[in-house]
Order: sequence, then structure tokens, then C-alpha cells
Amino acid sequence: MSQQGYVATPPYSQSQPGIGLSPPHYGHYGDPSHAGSPPGMMKPAGPLGAAAPGGMLPQGHLPPGPHQFGQNGAHAQGPPLQRFPGPPPGNSAAPSYAPYPPSTQSSYPSPVSTSSVAQLGTQLSAMHVNSYGSGMAPPSQGPPGPPAAAAAFQGPPRSSQPSILQPGSQVLPPPPTALNGPGASPLPPSTHRQDGLPGPAPPNAQYQPPPPPGQTLGPGYPLQQANYGPQMAGAQLSYPGGFPGGPAQMAGPPQPQKKLDPDSIPSPIQVIENDRATRGGQVYTTNTRGQIPPLVTTDCTIQDQGNASPRYIRCTTYCFPCTSDMAKQAQIPLAAIIKPFATIPSNETPLYLVNHGETGPVRCNRCKAYMCPFMQFIEGGRRYQCGFCNCVNDVPPFYFQHLDHIGRRLDHYEKPELSLGSYEYVATLDYCRKNKPPNPPAFIFMIDVSYSNIKNGLVKLICEELKTVLEKLPKEGQEETSSLRVGFITYNKVLHFFNVKSTLARPQMMVVTDVSEVFVPLLDGFLVSYQESQSVIHNLLDQIPEMFADSNENETVFAPVIRAGMEALKAADCPGKLFIFHSSLPTAEAPGKLKNRDDKKLINTDKEKILFQPQTNVYDPLAKDCVAHGCCVTLFLFPSQYVDVASLGLVPQLTGGTLYKYNNFQVHLDSQQFLNDLRNDIEKKIGFDAIMRVRTSTGFRATDFFGGIYMNNTTDVEMAAIDCDKAVTVEFKHDDKLSEDSGALIQCAVLYTTVSGQRRLRIHNLGLNCSSQLGDLYKSCETDALINFFAKSAFKAVLHQPLKVIREILVNQTAHMLACYRKNCASPSAASQLILPDSMKVLPVYMNCLLKNCVLLSKPEISTDERAYQRQLVMTMGVADSQLFFYPQLRPIHTLDVKSTTLPAAIRCSETRLSEEGIFLLANGLNMFLWLGVSSPPELIQGIFNVPSFAHVNTDMTLLPELGNPYSQTLRMIMGIIQQKRPYSMKLTIVKQREQPEMVFRQFLVEDKGLYGGSSYVDFLCCVHKEICQLLN
Repeated sequence: MSQQGYVATPPYSQSQPGIGLSPPHYGHYGDPSHAGSPPGMMKPAGPLGAAAPGGMLPQGHLPPGPHQFGQNGAHAQGPPLQRFPGPPPGNSAAPSYAPYPPSTQSSYPSPVSTSSVAQLGTQLSAMHVNSYGSGMAPPSQGPPGPPAAAAAFQGPPRSSQPSILQPGSQVLPPPPTALNGPGASPLPPSTHRQDGLPGPAPPNAQYQPPPPPGQTLGPGYPLQQANYGPQMAGAQLSYPGGFPGGPAQMAGPPQPQKKLDPDSIPSPIQVIENDRATRGGQVYTTNTRGQIPPLVTTDCTIQDQGNASPRYIRCTTYCFPCTSDMAKQAQIPLAAIIKPFATIPSNETPLYLVNHGETGPVRCNRCKAYMCPFMQFIEGGRRYQCGFCNCVNDVPPFYFQHLDHIGRRLDHYEKPELSLGSYEYVATLDYCRKNKPPNPPAFIFMIDVSYSNIKNGLVKLICEELKTVLEKLPKEGQEETSSLRVGFITYNKVLHFFNVKSTLARPQMMVVTDVSEVFVPLLDGFLVSYQESQSVIHNLLDQIPEMFADSNENETVFAPVIRAGMEALKAADCPGKLFIFHSSLPTAEAPGKLKNRDDKKLINTDKEKILFQPQTNVYDPLAKDCVAHGCCVTLFLFPSQYVDVASLGLVPQLTGGTLYKYNNFQVHLDSQQFLNDLRNDIEKKIGFDAIMRVRTSTGFRATDFFGGIYMNNTTDVEMAAIDCDKAVTVEFKHDDKLSEDSGALIQCAVLYTTVSGQRRLRIHNLGLNCSSQLGDLYKSCETDALINFFAKSAFKAVLHQPLKVIREILVNQTAHMLACYRKNCASPSAASQLILPDSMKVLPVYMNCLLKNCVLLSKPEISTDERAYQRQLVMTMGVADSQLFFYPQLRPIHTLDVKSTTLPAAIRCSETRLSEEGIFLLANGLNMFLWLGVSSPPELIQGIFNVPSFAHVNTDMTLLPELGNPYSQTLRMIMGIIQQKRPYSMKLTIVKQREQPEMVFRQFLVEDKGLYGGSSYVDFLCCVHKEICQLLN
């Protein structure tokens, strides 16, 4: 079902009284014929104006006139736009980022018809874009009537007709021109007056339009007052013969105008809520190629019927362009975010395990793709044609089955590999190292016992907790006890290995002092079964804190610790994972020794990238060795000062491990967060010694990979381990034409060892559509996946590109994607209007959130370690985690219904949404804040904190007290639900309005101006609009 698109034109009107912004501070929007820059206009020094380094808008008020946002004219006519060029890839067949020249002419000038797209169902109401300027009357109405008739109509959709815009498209006013001065009087219809952008709306101000006369309110449009002014020019569009057989579509009389309040620009919250309303709680079946799944924020049940669940694979678009020229024209990245071990809810079917015995999986002889639903059986079932390379293969005799009247095998529904998108194979010895079955993996716990860790109680805390978590080692479903073996090492300047063999009365310690050439002093008794050696292990864990209680050693080593763990796994001939608990810069004489290089002078220079690179060349080859031996490293860091996360975090990143960081750790405040992370990490679903290959059908191929991975060549993605939270983002490029009939097929195969030591193959298949119409490509985009891709490609580029360049490229590519849509897919309208495709209407707000992330902001106030840490986390995030990370959830708590179990509805991340009388909870996957307004209701304060008033609340607490009352229980339940399924335990910070720590909280209000730079959402939208107009001109 398609919907009639509409053109909504919220003009930027007078600033609101009492907010402190006077009208002349912003550019004025006028005659669309001057949408570009006036002739002779000077180009500011920087790409976005002199005061705006690299894609960031200047802080403070902007001067009036067109120079509010500088031009990037060069990108419109001059050098082609390219994504982060970087150094040429090692031996990759194609450069990671081929230059994309902007298209000089439209290949598809005709407006694309809105073919039926079910998932757009009720998304029109997603947009509170409320001034309907387009004069668009429903086809049945004939010529438009009075102004109100111009509102988007809610009647039955007519899918055969081209709509004025794509479904749910958005329009912003024309960009600034120098024509209208601050006090310009209302102009004739060809131009119009607008008095600058408004300031933030008062906390509770929400604007929505009145319904047109004679029409009932559509969904999502409650009746509220409007504030009207003169009609804006861009909205008067003439579209003769807009509908087949209908009268010419002419613009209506002038339309009333209102202020641009933030509700009139696309809201992420509204988009999320609309998708939940239409698709939440339903069963989503994967039987159709190229269908668009529910958003990652929508809860539904997924039924595999031939394509992999979106829990495993999400794409930036579910319809690929047929040609590389089309791809270059649109500049929409073609990528898949693959989470091969994603957790599946209990009400969905776990993966079936297929066992073909010694013959192993059936595979195509030419391209080696595994048997899957894309293989076509022919000649009565004796042969099959590969869906990936079209090679015709003989069916092995053991696998033969007759075909039914439609050419499908009679056992189609009995074989997971023929009827499902995802399944597993038992691998044969050919798939094992040295052609012999692997040994069960091992976990090695390595504890930094330097002076500070002993003194602050961390070592004791770890040892106590290990006694509990070792009971919960992961195991295969049918196993009584875990097959994993465990080992223990402590270290400072030297390493201590422990023999915990079950026959010993007490553990034995062996010290290795030669850290330059680490060797493993014992084999027998180092890696043991926890069940067999439980008493010896508990004895050891009790002794460790006492053993080092008098140590004054504060220097530590780091690389030798990893080397020791890897050598131990190598000697035992098994894969495994190291859990390292470390707290300081490794300054002791040893390989991998580091010095403090936290140099703020490098920030905002071309050398800033050095801060993200490891400072010695020891860690990269060490990571390579670890991957080669299936040794994954997970690092728990407890820094009290600079520890060089960029160096220490490299091995965890390249081996598929996880980095956890607890700044200024205090046992009484932070232990719960750390212990939750440790338990979760030990218990989570994981595959060891993994290698992933992504195969595609002819016409395109995987060219670039981002994630916790190591690549020795251009095709094999190697991971010492991969767990249920890790995603690998894969970019595709054309190497030929794609056909609309056969589509674009992707098969991801992961060969890995289970926790019980079985070698398996996990296969995920996904079929996408292909089209030669750009409109189909835009209709099928997924913004959350696009942002995941842009974040990872930008964060990979920070290693070798100046940040200013990266920010510019992100802004340019955003503008380019939207300009291409505007030029080729939207119906004719004034060039000065910003029109956003329905699937990308929140792309600008998310892109602005990415640009304001501390990794891409060159600001000395932000710690280098924190930037390196966030960069590393994002590189392995799946779509759900990156969505929450860049656009946090903000929920009002003071409106809680204590009788209900549903979460209070989220609100937009802006200060204007907070109120002094309110209490709000904000979460982004790493942090959780409880913000208390100065006039918070005392009964709520009493209910949550058990103190009489706001003034009595202790902001040092990191856990809410467990009180028996409904407020306390409901809030704790809500926090539990938000924390569920998130890879990191979020530390709670209590924030009081108008107190110093509120500054930290405010940087998460991502729609506002950034604390350390970065524009507000409204300003960024204007900036993108300006760029688009320059590209179009």
C-alpha cells in the first residue's frame, strides 16, 4: 500500500519570546530562484564557514545572510566526492573507497511512482511536519480549494499515481538568500518573509496542525493551535497533469505560516513509535526476497522461511542498484551488518544442526557456496544450479531426491538447508586444523597484582567473584558440565603461573622473570577442569590477595602477559580466551612497554591520528599470532590516569575480544557494574577459532570489512573468537551488472569451534532485490544500518585521515544521497525545498549525532583514552547497539504508572523536553543517568531514594536503594528492562538540575548544540539543506 506523499514546509519564523534569541541572528529564507549563492558571493575559508572546522557548524549565533553556512562548491563541480580515501588497502582488489563523481545528469528524470510498500503503512504520521505548503489536493478534489485543502490528505491511497513526493517525504524551507533583511516587510507571493530560526521551544510546547475543514484528524495529529504567517514561496508548485486522467495540479492560494518549532522536523522517536505501532508484536516471516524488516527498535517474532533473520543480518538497503553507475549516482553505501551469533529470544526456533557424516556439507564445485534455498534443482533432481555462480553441479548420490510438480524436492521442508535462511552443519575433519578434531577451549584468568590493585580491594573482589562465575561456565545444551578448562596467572613486573591440578593438596606457584622471552613453565596442571579441581582453585583464589598483600611493586608488563596466555593455549593445542584484569600504563622493561604520550598539542592537527594508533609495533604482530592460535583477549581496564587505550586495546579488538573500562574504580561504588560485565562475558554464547567468508551472487562482491577481525587476505575474515554481541559490517561493490530477476544473494559462512570442542559451520543466507529505478533503492533503505556503516567507516578512517576531512566527507555524502533523491525521485517542486525520502527522514539527526561523538570531535577537554575506547566499542557494534549509542533513550519517570509494566514513552533528546518538575532517565548503552529537576515531586523523591526532598538526595550513589514501595519497584524494573540484552552494564549516575555534574549529562542531549562543539539538529539540517542546494545548482 503506498501513500500519497506530501510536501510540508515549516517556514523558519520569529524566535519565541523569552528564549533570548532575536530574529536577526539567523539567515533569512526567500525567493527560491536565489536558492543557490548569489553571484559573486565569497567562499568562506573553511568547508563550512571559517569558524567551523570540518563539517561542524560555528557555535553561538549565526550572522544573517547566505554565508551562515559556507559553501562546498568544490564538491559540486570540482574534485569528485569520495569516502575516506586513506592509504591503499594491502592487497585488496579494489580500493576501499572508490571515488564517487557526482552525477552530471539525471538518469531517471521521471518521478518514480509509489508502488505498494506495505511497511510504510502508517508512517506518514511519523512526521510532525505541520505546515502543508504544497497546495496538494487529493486527486478526487480537482482544483484546490481554500488554503486548508492543501493539507496532506488521509484518504485511500492510489498506488498507481505518482505522488508529489515519495511517501512521507519531508520538506524544509528554501536556504538563506541575501534578499530579505531582518526587518523585511511581507513580500508578494514569489518571495516571503521569515524572521530567522526560533530558539528552543518552552519545555512543554508541542505544535501540531488543525485538521483541514471537513476532514477528521488523521492518526498522530491531536488538535492544537497554530501560529500563522505569510505563505512560503517554495510551496507553490505547479505540476501539470500530475495524475493520469486528473486535472493539472496547481498550487492553492497562500498558505498560513508558523514558527519552525522542533516538532516540525523529523523526530526519531516518532519514527520508532510508528514502526512499533504498525509492526510491533507481529510475526515477521522471511519468505520474501528483499523485504524490509521491522526497525531494530521494534519487538516482534521472526520466523525463518528461507532468508536469515534480521537479528543475524541487516542491510543499509534491501534493494541494490543494478549498475555501478547507479550506485555511484546515489552514493548510498551497499553494506550488510552481520551478527552471526546473535541471541535469539526463547519464542523463536534455535538453529537446526545438519549432519551429513563423513561426506560433509554439499557445496558448489566452482564457488564453494554451501547448499541453501538459492540452489535450483534440475533434471529430475540429479543436478542443481548454484544461485551464486550459476555453475551446474551433480547432486551427490546420498543427497538425491525426486522433484515435485513445481520442481521442488520432495524433502524440501525436511531439510533446514533447503528451506531456511540460517542453519548449522557439523564440520568434517577437512575443516579442522591439522585435520584432527579440536580440543575443548580454555579460559585463562590473568590478574594484575600491582600495589594499587591490592590496596583498593580490586584483587580480592575479582578472586571472590571468580568462585561464583566459574560455576556458570558456558556449555552445550546437552552437557552436564562445561568442557571448558581454566587456568590462572597473576603478574606485575613478573608472571606467576599456578598449578591447580586436582591431585594437589594446595596450589603451586611458578614464577617467570624473563618477560622478554616468555615460556610456559608447566603444562600438566595449568589448564584444568573446574569441576575436578574446584577445591584447589578455591584455595588459590583465597590465597592470592594475601600472597601479594605486602607487595610494593607498582610497575607492570602487558604484552608478555598476552604472550604467556597464548603460549599456554598453543602448548595445550586448544583455542581459548584470556581474561586480563589490568589497571596501569605498562612501564616496566619488557616488550610492549609504553610511555605517556597523551599530547593535547596534537589535537586539531594532522598528527591527531597518531593518538588512535598503537605507539609501538609490538601489539600488531602479537594480535596476528593470537588469531593464528585461536587466542581471544578480553581486557578489563581500571585506569586512574592515562593508560594508552589505543595501544592496550589493539589485541582485544583484533582478536574478537571485548574491552571494558572503569575509570577511577572504587570497590564500594563500581563493583556491581564490573561484576555484571564479568558474569555476562563469561556466560555469553561464543564461538572460537573462527573464520568467516561472505559469498555473493555474480555482479557484486564484498570489498571491505569492519569489526573485531583480522584479515590476512581479501576474503577470509579471521576471528580468534566471536560472541553474540559482535557484528561485522561488510561493504559491497559492483563488479558487473545485477539483474532484477535474480536479485543480489549473500551467503555468510562462519567456521568455528563450539565451547564443547565441536567444529561447526554456521550459514546465513539473504536475498535482496535489485532495481534500475533509484526510487526503489531509496524506498528500501534502513537508516539505523546506514549509521552503523558510516560510524565504522569513519572510525576506521581516523587511523589515517585528519578528522576535519572525515567530518566533511560525512556531511558531503549525506547531502549527496539526499540531493540525488531530490533530483531523481521527488516530483518537481521548488528547488529550494528540502525533501527527505521516507526511509531516511531521520538520517540527518543521526548523522549529526555521529559527527558530535567524541571520536570525531577534536577537543582537548575529552580524554584521549575515552575517545580510543569509544572508537573501539563502535567498531564491533550491531545495529541495535549503535542506534542507542548515537541517539540515547530519554524517558520521563515522573509520569510513571506504577500499575503498568510498559515503559514510559521515550521523548526527544533535547533540553527543551526536560522540566523542573520532572525526573528523567537517559540511557545510551554505556551510561545511565537519572536527572532530577529542582522541583521534583517530594513523594517521588521519597519513593525512589527514601529521603524527604531534592536537597537530601546523595548523588554519589550508583545503585538505587531497594525499597518496597511501587515507585521504587517500577523504576528498578524499567532500568532492568533497558539494561536487558545490552552488551555493557550501564553505570547509573544521579544528576541534579543546575549542579556541576549536569554538564556530563547534557552532552547526551544530542538534538541540542554540543557541549564541546557540534551543531544542533536544526542547524545541521540547514547546513545539509544548503549543501544539497549547491549540489543541485
